[in-house]
Amino acid sequence: MAQTLELLTHRTDTMKSIRGIVRTMKTMSAINSLPYEQAAQAMEAYRDTVLDGFHAFVQSHGPLPIETDTDAVRIVIVFGSDHGLCGNYNEIVAEEALRLHGADARVICVGAQMEDALAGQGLTPETTLLPPATADGLARLAGRLITLLDGVRQSGADDIAVSLVFMQRAEHGQQRPVSQRLLPLDPDMTRGFADRPWASRSLPQFRLAPDRLLAALIRSYLFAEMFRAAAEALVTENAARLARMQQAEHSVDEQLEALTGEMRAVRQSDITTELLDVIIGFEALKDRDKRKAREATEQKLAQS
Repeated sequence: MAQTLELLTHRTDTMKSIRGIVRTMKTMSAINSLPYEQAAQAMEAYRDTVLDGFHAFVQSHGPLPIETDTDAVRIVIVFGSDHGLCGNYNEIVAEEALRLHGADARVICVGAQMEDALAGQGLTPETTLLPPATADGLARLAGRLITLLDGVRQSGADDIAVSLVFMQRAEHGQQRPVSQRLLPLDPDMTRGFADRPWASRSLPQFRLAPDRLLAALIRSYLFAEMFRAAAEALVTENAARLARMQQAEHSVDEQLEALTGEMRAVRQSDITTELLDVIIGFEALKDRDKRKAREATEQKLAQS
């Protein structure tokens, strides 16, 4: 019994330590989500400014040409996690990348865990980047991705078709993988610039040449969309980890409750055994005293 109680005590201490780790991870996930969410909201305002720039460009220089990606080099940028404890987060995104873009697309991966998930789907990334450790690193990641795309163009690919695949928040606290077309520009978006009237009475004016201005706008648009996708992926990653930690905490609490019940039962059994030993010993002493008294009485009777 002593060994069983000692084992249960050890298991209980271990579960309490695990619960402390789970609670720490849960707290960190909740804290880490907020800066990325705020960064995504801030980038939304920057993106709106870039879209206003496209609108002004179209008003002055006419509609943007609608490009097709039939003969373009297809590139898929997949955003995942660099750490575990977030369930099948990476596997879902990898399956979506394979389903929508096939196995012949050139893949740029963000996240070491995402690289393993892509390998499980038969996709081998050309480049794997590490996600930023803080919200301040989102801009560096977006700039690095743009540099990689420039490298593809400089290597001889005149036309590239770029898509982003990442996890996005959905209704009721759910998450879903999405694929976003980045290049060529969305035809619906470019037609919307031409169809929407200019709201101001002042016509836009530019100092840059049209080709340089359009290139700058496209580059800013790419930066904004990659920044937003990376921020959204990190928000949903931390949300997925938070959900898993809540489930783990609930499971640990249930096991702790079961272990506590077992320990109480073992302690009660030990107490009962000790009480029985005391009672048996007491009864044995009573029988001994009675026997001695009877023997003394018999001796007196025999002497008389």
